[in-house]
Amino acid sequence: MAVQQSQLLPAPFLTDVTKDYAKNLGALTAAPLKTADFAPQVAAQDPYQAQAYNLAGSGIGAYQPYITQASAYTGPGSQAAFMSPYQQDVIDTTMQQYDVQAQKGLTGIGQLAAKSGNLGGGREGVMRSEYQTQSDLNRAMLMAQLQQQGFGQAQQAAQTAYGNQMQLAGMVPQLQGADVGALGQMGATQQAQEQARLDATREQERLAAYEPYERLGYLGSGLGSMLSGYPAQFQSSVMPNPTPLQSALGIASVGGGVLGNLADWKWGPKK
Repeated sequence: MAVQQSQLLPAPFLTDVTKDYAKNLGALTAAPLKTADFAPQVAAQDPYQAQAYNLAGSGIGAYQPYITQASAYTGPGSQAAFMSPYQQDVIDTTMQQYDVQAQKGLTGIGQLAAKSGNLGGGREGVMRSEYQTQSDLNRAMLMAQLQQQGFGQAQQAAQTAYGNQMQLAGMVPQLQGADVGALGQMGATQQAQEQARLDATREQERLAAYEPYERLGYLGSGLGSMLSGYPAQFQSSVMPNPTPLQSALGIASVGGGVLGNLADWKWGPKK
């Protein structure tokens, strides 16, 4: 008995394309991808950012000199540095004028004594003594007033200088902070630009590395669609040759059937 095998084959043009696809797929995936060529990268710190970092570090405690200078304007004797160099000249001139006027007063006493006939007498002496005492008192008070006025002005100047130093001490960190912020912002902008360039380069290299895979993937997807959409169009049958035993058994079977038919014809069917 013959054995028959049937094979359902795809269209001939799909067979060649499929073989070529399998060959290319094996060759492409045999070597690993060099992922280091398109590994993520981080943009380096921009020079402006480095400058901002250094400035921020150097600015720590930058206010201290102003605090130190401000402390010199407090406490006893701090006003000495603010005394006017012309103050003593003003005092001397004022006191000279006072002495001139005081001397005029003594001259007036002498004239009065002469008119009254007491010139050189005891009454004139008393009047001169009282006048001189009051004049010396007034002179001392005027001197103290001038000195107090100079002291107050110097003290006020010292307080003003103290306030200015403290204000500068507060402004220095603010100004440095503004510089740090401006430099940091400029540096961040440049760093972002460099990061964008690195990312674009990385994406370009990734696309170039995966392009063969994507192209082969498109081909495989198309082949899959065609293979599933095209029914088998060719059928082949394979009938193996009978073995000697199969031939002998076949001949015997045929011979037996022929002899049986001849016997029935000559002698009739067996009863």
